[in-house]
Amino acid sequence: MPTAPRSFDVLILGAGAAGLFCAAVAGQRGRRVALLEHGAQPGRKILISGGGRCNFTNVHCTPQNFLSANPHFAKSALALFEPRHFLELVERHHIPWHEKTLGQLFCDRSARDILNTLFAECERARAFNGSVDLILNARDIHATRYGDFHVTSSQGDFTAPALVVATGGLSIPKLGATGFAYDLARQFGLAVIPPRPALVPLVLGPPEFAWTALTGVSTMVEARAARGPRFREKMLVTHRGLSGPAILQASSYWQPGEALHVDLAPETKLLAPLHTTNARRDVAMLRRALGDYLPQRLAAHLAATAAPSGWSNNALDTCERTLHRWPFHPTGTEGFEKAEVTAGGIDTNTLHARTMEARTVSGLFFIGEAVDVTGHLGGFNFQWAWASAIAAARAL
Repeated sequence: MPTAPRSFDVLILGAGAAGLFCAAVAGQRGRRVALLEHGAQPGRKILISGGGRCNFTNVHCTPQNFLSANPHFAKSALALFEPRHFLELVERHHIPWHEKTLGQLFCDRSARDILNTLFAECERARAFNGSVDLILNARDIHATRYGDFHVTSSQGDFTAPALVVATGGLSIPKLGATGFAYDLARQFGLAVIPPRPALVPLVLGPPEFAWTALTGVSTMVEARAARGPRFREKMLVTHRGLSGPAILQASSYWQPGEALHVDLAPETKLLAPLHTTNARRDVAMLRRALGDYLPQRLAAHLAATAAPSGWSNNALDTCERTLHRWPFHPTGTEGFEKAEVTAGGIDTNTLHARTMEARTVSGLFFIGEAVDVTGHLGGFNFQWAWASAIAAARAL
């Protein structure tokens, strides 16, 4: 005979950052929570983040650090749970941390400190007459609703009046990423903004593929996609194209067929030495002038490929402008395999901003990366995971 479904107050699908935190907060509100994870290990993206030290938030977090079809949607959740709130949790668990450039907060020791904190917070639910049952290897998950939500899986059947979907996006499939959240949203009649790789290296094709001969060269630039803000950080040339923080940031806004413009030396007049009295004007002098500010290999490449046609003042000025707005024409990205996050996702017009609950399906919530809210590089996506999780948990 089939086993009767196990009954809970809340079912949460996905034991990543958002799912674990939502489970912990709901449990501490006295809810009986079943947290189902299709993999054998929870929090895998937490463990690899920040080079293994987890960039768990950013002190400068604002709604302007997020990309969404509705730029106002994230405001409510982000105001409800700020970076200082998560930092209070980190310090309560005695996790040593440090701040790096641009407000990024990292663990001193290991990302596992953050994962263990989330586990401890889930366990703490018992002190509030709640509970969190973590169920791993729950594969072949299917959800339906007949009054309550019913979830079937390889680990048994479950039922609850509330269902929270925290299964993430499509980025890094080797860690178990799937499009489950999008399929479930469509099943219940919710719209989905087409997902795409974000915070991802860009690929160059002919004739720009010659840049890949500079693999390993890194320099400070200012990069901008056609519809995005400017990002002043490092650019790294790879064997397939461009990467580094500036490029990853701009990639979230880049669209196929568009150019990506890069200022190769922000706020620096590279060719000033060629304008001095009696200055020699030739390729050798150009290379020397570029080499004063840029890596030598990059200076040599630019001297060979971007030398002015003629050496008049006007020609030098044209060359200078080109160096500060160098156009790249990527042929694509390195895909979800190399993308740190997924842009697009559950259409925010179908969700309540303060609770993350579906407007047309009471008791159904979507949080974290599955939603069409994508943060910049530097801890912002974790902050969205914490904030959206809190918003849902307090509504359960």
